[in-house]
Amino acid sequence: MQAGFWVRLGAMLLDALIVGLPLVILSLLITGGRPYEEYVTNILSFLYSLLVPVFWSGYTVGKRICGIKIRKVQDHSPPGIGTMLLRHVVAGIIYGLTFGIGTIISAFMVGLREDKRSIHDFIAGTEVVHDDFS
Repeated sequence: MQAGFWVRLGAMLLDALIVGLPLVILSLLITGGRPYEEYVTNILSFLYSLLVPVFWSGYTVGKRICGIKIRKVQDHSPPGIGTMLLRHVVAGIIYGLTFGIGTIISAFMVGLREDKRSIHDFIAGTEVVHDDFS
């Protein structure tokens, strides 16, 4: 069963609290609070969102807690690095080029479409679903 807007938002907020906040602290420790701390945090956050679902079968910490995961639509397998690059980099470029309008459209797509897929899901050929055991 596809995961809707609220559970995906909840997973994202949990990731921000459980992973994002410690990343900011780690970045402060690495940089000593220098002006480029934001870049270190952004790089670490990007690597987290790119690599953790690859190595953890479609989960991030927040998604695991919420009982949802990313999988490929075609064969229901976990995403690989290429899939996650499409999902984050290519979609991120599109969201940036549309000045955030694409992000808003994606939120409506997840909330209103029957298949609950957003723009980045279509680009990468993925979907976010509830665990088989939940």
